[in-house]
Amino acid sequence: MKGDRTGTVLMLAAFLVACGGGESRWAGTITDSAGVMIVSNPAVGIWTDADRWTVEEELRIGVREGDPEYQFGEIIGITVDSHGRIFVLDWQAQHIKVFSPEGVYEQTIGGRGGGPGELLDAVFIAMGMADTLLVAEVRGNRRVNRYAPDGSSLGSYRIPFAERFALLIRSSPSGEVAAWVRPFAMPGQPEPEKIDRILVLSPAGTVTDTLLTFPSGETFSQGGPSFSVMLFAPEPAWDITEDSKLLFGVNDRYRIGLYAFGKLERVIEKPFERKSIPDGDRQFHLGRLTPRGRELTRLLPFYPAFNDIIAGPNGTIWVQYFRPVSELSDTERETLGMMAQVDRIIITQRDFHGAPDWDVFDAEGRYLGVVTMPPLGR
Repeated sequence: MKGDRTGTVLMLAAFLVACGGGESRWAGTITDSAGVMIVSNPAVGIWTDADRWTVEEELRIGVREGDPEYQFGEIIGITVDSHGRIFVLDWQAQHIKVFSPEGVYEQTIGGRGGGPGELLDAVFIAMGMADTLLVAEVRGNRRVNRYAPDGSSLGSYRIPFAERFALLIRSSPSGEVAAWVRPFAMPGQPEPEKIDRILVLSPAGTVTDTLLTFPSGETFSQGGPSFSVMLFAPEPAWDITEDSKLLFGVNDRYRIGLYAFGKLERVIEKPFERKSIPDGDRQFHLGRLTPRGRELTRLLPFYPAFNDIIAGPNGTIWVQYFRPVSELSDTERETLGMMAQVDRIIITQRDFHGAPDWDVFDAEGRYLGVVTMPPLGR
């Protein structure tokens, strides 16, 4: 989650109401296709007004003016340990602020630099096993920093992806860490293979398993000495479940796969209508680029089917709606337009185009309904 640039963090807690008798209201089908269960959902979920889940704000941390311990530059990641302590990665400051479960400031970890425990362009934060904090620098130092629960440095390991770029790092509730990597080549080198991988990392940083291999997305294409960008090209979204299974979907269609040890077990489908990109949105996206950037950029005619996927409580699956530019606030548009670094384009698109609405499915893949997050700007 990113906060606004004035630095208010909104922490949310879901108050979940169990569904009673919802299975009898579900109008979809589950079929077996060569050992893979295909869950075809209707457009309307099981929930009624009486039993749908709601989310309320539980805690807010941050001030626009005042105590600097509660101010933020640009929040790029948040994680929570087993005791409920909150860790906030500030990309602008290159440090992590730690707060108690009640929102009281405790300490600051890291800081800009290349020494032990210091950070340069840290963009991913995850909670590993035994509440070990992991902070990844995909450029700069190109390493993963490890911190003990008390904030002391446990050293680091080099990102173990030769000729691959880490696009996303996530951890499961059990502390397992996985990374989505994409091959790259320096200018003048041959074009790399177009195969992405989701890899499992050991606490020492070695690759212990490959959860999935799949064709690379086309947001970036390298050819010869230069590259091109395709905005809103189909890209994956994924997460690791409590039982170490993989949720995975490519956002050009509404189809989520559940994988166990690399084998597809279940496919979850839901009807959706593709949203074409209107002229006003198209001009906005192209207008934030330099003349050279416009030469290298192609804009696809449709927005993605969804923005993100996360594994929720009680085995549920949450799929985030995608927000077009026309639904962003003036502040969000202004901040989105400030994006300058091409290699952060995937991260930035996800952060700003994520809608407050999430489709929620039960552990079997049956569509329950929509959960709407409280508004950020209050």
